[in-house]
This record gives sequence, structure tokens and C-alpha cells, in this order.
Amino acid sequence: MSETILQDCLIETGLDNSFFFISEGSKRIITKNLAPGIRVYDEKLINIEKEEYRTWNPFRSKLAALVIKGSSITIKKNYNVLYLGAANGTTPSHVSDIVTVGTVFAVEFSPRAMKDLINVASSRMNLVPILSDAANPESYQNMVPGVDIIYQDVAQRDQAGIAIRNAKFFLKKDGILVLMIKARSIDSTGDPQDVADMEVRKLERIFKVKEMVNLEPFHCDHFAVVAQKI
Repeated sequence: MSETILQDCLIETGLDNSFFFISEGSKRIITKNLAPGIRVYDEKLINIEKEEYRTWNPFRSKLAALVIKGSSITIKKNYNVLYLGAANGTTPSHVSDIVTVGTVFAVEFSPRAMKDLINVASSRMNLVPILSDAANPESYQNMVPGVDIIYQDVAQRDQAGIAIRNAKFFLKKDGILVLMIKARSIDSTGDPQDVADMEVRKLERIFKVKEMVNLEPFHCDHFAVVAQKI
């Protein structure tokens, strides 16, 4: 598809600097590359009117899957984001593309993954790697200010509890939590929907739950919850 035709197909979403585009009948997402010429994983780079964009793979990113499935979530360019479970930096890099005048505070527990995350951050001044356990927000409370969004994607059992603790420390009033519930990490034998519902009930202590989205076919037994702090 030529750049001219592609430009005609761009549809802006609620994600600043991010777009849907249609290619041969399929919906895909791109973000404007904050570090032109640099790939983070195997994403394709696309040039449109002298601007470089990165394709955002929903099979590699639960946030991309959530957007493709029609979530109403909005991420603005001036938002500060606390990203819990940053892993190797795939999704954090796309969030970094979006919050061009904000900051992504990326918490990761694995030293091995942190090496990759630091490499990604080396070309992105708004991405701050933090080697720590998301279950212990006290350990990084002096490094992270109040944030507009907490995005959590961790494989620990107490996923709702971790989100609540971090929200009490960092999330602004009316701020948004995006919680990726990994049902099998909580209960490997229970029905995934029941497990997700149980986590959502826990969140209702301090959040108004706005939506819960099953991420299949992109991610099996994963649910995305979008909630607002009250």
C-alpha cells in the first residue's frame, strides 16, 4: 500500500500520536516513532509524509489488543504513566511514543529483562527504567511522582492488591488504572472469567470499573480492566 493511500486510511483514536489504519480489510495500529530509525522488537517501520511510524502488534502487546477490541481508554501526550511489569520494553516503548511530553516510569523485577528495558530507554528520554518489585511500591516511592495512569501487567497472584497499593501511593484522583488480569497466574484451575470477576470486585474498594475486556483471540485467559480512581 502506498503512503498516499495509507494516509487516506488513517483514523485517529483516543491515543495521542496513535492511529488505526486499514490494510486489506484488517484493522492495525501504528504509533509515531519517538526514536526514528530504531526498532524495539520485530515491528515494521512505515514512513508517512516524512514521519516515521511503528506498527503495534496486538499479539505482542495487550494494550494494543485492548485498543483494537474497541476500548474507550484515552492516553494523552502530557500524561505521566506508571508501568508495572515492563518486561523487555515492547509495550512501554509504544506508550513512550504516545506520551511525548510526559514520562513512563517502567517498573520491572527481572534483572535479565531490565537489561533489554535499559537498552530501549537509552534512545527514549521519557522512559525511566526502575528495577523493583511492583508488589512493594514503597521501594520506588521517591522515584515516581503522581501519575495519570497506572498500567499493570504482572504475573503475581495478588494482581488487584498490587494495583490498589500502587494506586494509593501514586495515582491521582480520577486517574485511570489499566489492569491486565492474567487469570492462570492467580488460579490455574478456576474458570478464567470467574477469576477475573473476583479481581474486579476487589478493585471496587477504591475504583469505579469502567470496562472489562476479554483479550482473546490475541491473549488467551487474559482480561483487561479499565477503572477510575474514586
